[in-house]
Amino acid sequence: MSEFVKRLYSASRGAESLVCVGLDPDPNLMPISDVFEFNRRIVDATRDIVCAYKPNFPFYEALGLPGLRSLERTVEHIRKVAPDALLIADCKRGDIGSTNTMYAKALFDTWGFDAATVNAWGGSDSVEPYLDYKDRGVIVWCRSSNPGAAEFQDLPVSYDGSHIPLYEWMAVKLNEWNDAGNVGVVAGATYPGELRKIRERCPGMPMLVPGIGAQGGDLEGSLFHGLDADIPNLLISSSRGIIYASSDKDGFDEAARRAAFDLKDSINRILERRGRSW
Repeated sequence: MSEFVKRLYSASRGAESLVCVGLDPDPNLMPISDVFEFNRRIVDATRDIVCAYKPNFPFYEALGLPGLRSLERTVEHIRKVAPDALLIADCKRGDIGSTNTMYAKALFDTWGFDAATVNAWGGSDSVEPYLDYKDRGVIVWCRSSNPGAAEFQDLPVSYDGSHIPLYEWMAVKLNEWNDAGNVGVVAGATYPGELRKIRERCPGMPMLVPGIGAQGGDLEGSLFHGLDADIPNLLISSSRGIIYASSDKDGFDEAARRAAFDLKDSINRILERRGRSW
């Protein structure tokens, strides 16, 4: 078991939770204007009931240097008050190898994230700079949750005497690249049938499942098809459904806590029905 998977296992077990909170600060939706203060209150309200936080880089980059400073303070605060939680950089970086070397250095050395989402469109050599960080998670974008995903991800490719969709071929390659046990998969909850195929191709690999909440993903189907038999290597991600549960500037953090707890409770009740309680 890799160091990253051990950390994921420990964080999930410690909180008895598969919930990952996406920190996507949008000035048009936040009930207060200060990005760090918004994040701080969300984190403080949810730190005991989730296993991971996932800052989404474009939301900070769009705000310029003040946004990046808020991200820096957010990372520092999570490390201080929720040291067992995984920190995932949601940035889906992707380029040729030399550029990805700098991306990996930025995300893992400079920012200190435990894992990062990666775009592998450039092929295996473009992903190698991330894989060199064997103690960090490299979570590759495989099947996205947006309506237009099928335009490219469903294109048929030849494999093993038949045709499979491109996203499934991506899953085949991810399994091949997982020599250090630190590769994970992004697979959207809006397509649980496709998630099942990915899990079959990627046994034992961590899976980040966005699309629960505002995007209307299938929670029970995602759990049924995404979980492995032995360890809780699944992260159910919700962003807007938790952090924007209320527009009340005085009570949005408590509303976020209730939403995160409700998601955790819904997951755990499904697990119990399937004989998978903590």
